[in-house]
Amino acid sequence: MDYKNEDEIKKVLGIDTWRNLSKDKVFQFAAMMPEMDTEVALKIIEQLPEYRKLLTKGLELLGKEHESTLKSNSQSQESVHQGWREIREAIKSKLEQEGLDWEQTKFLVEQMMETGRQESAKDTENKQFLDGLFTKAAIGTGAAAVLAIAFVGGKVLLQNGDIRKAL
Repeated sequence: MDYKNEDEIKKVLGIDTWRNLSKDKVFQFAAMMPEMDTEVALKIIEQLPEYRKLLTKGLELLGKEHESTLKSNSQSQESVHQGWREIREAIKSKLEQEGLDWEQTKFLVEQMMETGRQESAKDTENKQFLDGLFTKAAIGTGAAAVLAIAFVGGKVLLQNGDIRKAL
C-alpha cells in the first residue's frame, strides 16, 4: 500500500499528532517508510525530531563503545609491553653477571632478541586489530546514515524509473 498523505499514516499508527509518536511507533513508522510517498515521508521526518534523535543517539552510542574498546585495548597493550620490558631487564641483569660462558651469553642474547620479535609481532597484530575496528566503526556509522536516507529516499529512484536519470 502506498501512503499518499500524513493522515493515512497517522491513522495506521493510531495517533492524532506526530507529538504522540512513541518510541515503539517510531519503529513501526520506519518500517512503513518504503511504502510512503517520498515527499510525504520527508515532510513527516522534518516534524520528527525524535526520529533524528534516535539516529543520533545510536551513532553516539556507537562512538562511546568504540572509545571504550580503544581505551581497553590501550591498557592491554601497555600491560603486554611492560611485561616484555621486565623480561628484557631480567635478561639484561643476567647478562651483567660475571662468569657467563659463551653458550650462556648467546642463549640470553637470543632470548632478548626473541622478546623483541614477539613484541613487534604483537604490535603488528594490534595495528591490524585497530584497522579492522576503525573500518567496522566507519561501516557502522555509514550504514546508519544510509539506512536513514534509504528509508526516505529509496523510492525516489523507483519513482524516477531509470537510475541513470536519477544520478
